[in-house]
Amino acid sequence: MRIIEVEERTPLLIDQLTELWEKSVKATHLFLSDSEIEDIKKYVPQALNGIAHLIVTESDSKYHVAFMGVKQQKLEMLFITPEERGNGLGKRLIQYGIDNYSIKELAVNEQNPLAKGFYEHMGFQVYKRTDHDEQGKPYPLLYMRLN
Repeated sequence: MRIIEVEERTPLLIDQLTELWEKSVKATHLFLSDSEIEDIKKYVPQALNGIAHLIVTESDSKYHVAFMGVKQQKLEMLFITPEERGNGLGKRLIQYGIDNYSIKELAVNEQNPLAKGFYEHMGFQVYKRTDHDEQGKPYPLLYMRLN
């Protein structure tokens, strides 16, 4: 498994990562309805194209199994295919982000307790909570910092 920063964000790559995002969200964001996921999905290509650092993992067959986005020492996104969850890939990506991009902060949905627990395991602690997500939807966010 290779971790690489994307140099060229081709339409094909963006489509592949959007599909990966959707599979990951359906497996982990159980509080979202299918229609809400479809609504959010419309903005994923823009987010992928606009993030400062887009890092992907490639399997030996050149298939993308995870990605993360980093901007100014903040983890903005981390998504892993359901098949690869629990295999240490998230840990490898977070550590890569800390080592190479000085990640110190992130936000996670409060209704995603497995993600919160994972980030706590990686050394992050909650310092702030909001009642709504950044789009104003009623999904509380937990803001976490690396200690």
